[in-house]
Amino acid sequence: MSEKVNLHVGSIDEMGKRFVGAWHRLESGKKVKETHLTFFSLETMMSTLSPKRLALLRHVHGNPANSVAELAKTLGRDYKRVHDDVSALTRAGLIVRDKSGIRAPYDSVQATVSLDA
Repeated sequence: MSEKVNLHVGSIDEMGKRFVGAWHRLESGKKVKETHLTFFSLETMMSTLSPKRLALLRHVHGNPANSVAELAKTLGRDYKRVHDDVSALTRAGLIVRDKSGIRAPYDSVQATVSLDA
């Protein structure tokens, strides 16, 4: 089964409604296996998922790495920039960095932008 992460641009209220909805589905006996990440502005989501970072995310998904240095060498990119990108994607929850190395656990990323103020 593929793992998907749902990205949202919205408010804390919208984030809370998703949580409560999942909680109610769980209470009613339904299986709930969802991952949601919320950005509070489109600008933040777009800077987090810049073209270079998206390419890095795709690469790491198919090719987990032991270190940032290994990633930088494989990608032919500057170490500091790759380190910054890995840090940003880790903070966002899109990359996992632990004693096993650096990996991207999701098979797909789906983005939703709320038009409500």
